[in-house]
Amino acid sequence: MSFDVETLKKYPAKPGVYLMKGARGQILYVGKAKNLRLRIRQYFSKSGDGRAMIPFLTSQIDSIETMVVQSEKEALLLENNLIKQYKPKYNAQFKDDKSYIALKVTKHKWPRVDVVRYRGKPKADGQYFGPYSHAGSARATLDLLHRLYPLRQCSDLEFARRNRPCILYDIKQCIAPCVGKCTKEAYDDYVNRTLRFLQGQDTEVIQMLTEEMHKFSDALEFEKAGAILDTIKQVERSFERQYVDKPLGFAGDVLGIYRKGDEVVISQLFFQRGRLTGSHHFNLSKIIGEDEDLLRTFILQHYGEKEKKPKEILIPIDLSGKESLAEILSLRIKTAVRGEKKALLTMAFANAEATFNKEKDEKVIRERTLIEMKERLHLNSVPENIECFDNSNLSGSQSVSVMVAYSHGEKDKGRYRKYKIKAAKESDDYGAMYEVLMRRYMRAKDEGTLPDLVVLDGGKGHLNVALRVMRELNIITVNCISIAKERGRHDKGMTLEQIFLPNSKEPIQLKRNSSVLFFLQQVRDEAHRFALSFQKNLRTRALVKSDLTEIPGIGPVKQKNLLRHFGSLKKIKLATEEELHAVRGISSSDAKKIVKRLSS
Repeated sequence: MSFDVETLKKYPAKPGVYLMKGARGQILYVGKAKNLRLRIRQYFSKSGDGRAMIPFLTSQIDSIETMVVQSEKEALLLENNLIKQYKPKYNAQFKDDKSYIALKVTKHKWPRVDVVRYRGKPKADGQYFGPYSHAGSARATLDLLHRLYPLRQCSDLEFARRNRPCILYDIKQCIAPCVGKCTKEAYDDYVNRTLRFLQGQDTEVIQMLTEEMHKFSDALEFEKAGAILDTIKQVERSFERQYVDKPLGFAGDVLGIYRKGDEVVISQLFFQRGRLTGSHHFNLSKIIGEDEDLLRTFILQHYGEKEKKPKEILIPIDLSGKESLAEILSLRIKTAVRGEKKALLTMAFANAEATFNKEKDEKVIRERTLIEMKERLHLNSVPENIECFDNSNLSGSQSVSVMVAYSHGEKDKGRYRKYKIKAAKESDDYGAMYEVLMRRYMRAKDEGTLPDLVVLDGGKGHLNVALRVMRELNIITVNCISIAKERGRHDKGMTLEQIFLPNSKEPIQLKRNSSVLFFLQQVRDEAHRFALSFQKNLRTRALVKSDLTEIPGIGPVKQKNLLRHFGSLKKIKLATEEELHAVRGISSSDAKKIVKRLSS
């Protein structure tokens, strides 16, 4: 077997389709999966997936290509299209020919809803909705429709000869149009509401089911609430839109770019008559240009050489001068910010990301980035162990600091640390940084756990504080730098950054697509996230402590029961004495104390 099973851990854990290929690139088998990584792994497990022909298939596999989509429904459609397109020899043995499962609203004076199977294009004998991934999903949706909208369920023949209502009328699951128990207007209203539901337009159903679920939950009938939650999820799945097979949909190519530093993957999806028919991926390394320049070059080189071109290309970036480019190549070049075409661009990006994670050697990229960091930042050694600090406070109060750690370019969460500021004055950011660095590196020096590099979220002043700490502790082996985000922003993404180095008056600026900059941004943003999370937890605990723990007789158990029952302190404050008394362990006198304390 030439396929490397070790690569399976790099495959995406997303819905999609996998194409198993032989040594000459021929497609042996096409399959769909809700989780591509888990499904493909089953083929190579000791037990296989139970089918006798699997060993014959796996012995011939040389490579496995994946195409990521947004839902299991899209995976079902794409699998069907690709099997018809490529006719893989193993699919003929493994697959029956049941094709799609859908719900059909029949053409009739008094329509009904059926679960049906169809191959190819649906017949013109009604309105079809779907397809559904499983027959069980379609039937569950049909059962819900019967409960919500009591349309007839009998066949046309039975309907024509019936002279009295059936039992469904008695249990209120049919309004008996067969014997004139309802008007045509009333029946058509139910039909229209059914159509709106199947088109994903009737949000009243979700609202009704949600209210019903909350009532059961409040009454502690959790099994019934759970069953309704399952129904809500089923309804939401019924509303799912799909973009891989739309007869009147997009025709052309869709491009997606995924990038980490100077490593790039471009994904190209092919659509014909609204159907996703294939994909191709381009793996690029050491790309120093901007995404806009890269995309423009790719389009010129790739489509300029092709005799058969698509009529339209969807691109993720609004290129300047794209009209001239389109005129040169004799095709349309467009982008999108909303709607169906935006969904296609999102799909192309997901495929580029999945391919990047599967094909790029992350370990090699990390090692190369750390080596480049040593050169670009003039460090004493390759920074295999990095520690990054960030301070956080709320309007000058509740100051905290955190440290995040990276080993060989990866997060080392076992070394993360949280600090409450004890000695420094509130709003004294430099004082807080000095205190935390002193506490950390006095101990680290004694333990022999000093890092190679210390990164500070801040400017030149923060770097000077770190250098002062190192001098006072007589530590000479640790490199220190600080990184200040443009205009103090803490949103993610590549922006202009200032990196301050020791013995340098002016900060340096790395190129926006530098792998070193990309990595430093990740480190700094992780520290900022960790600091905000720590401070939020402290605020929540302080709020609960100040409002609940000071009430006589309300101990930890009762506090826990109250928060579990109401979900938040805000809802506890809005509760009446009767509602509080209904909570387990809360007496009437406790309820009175709580209302009195929280309303003051």
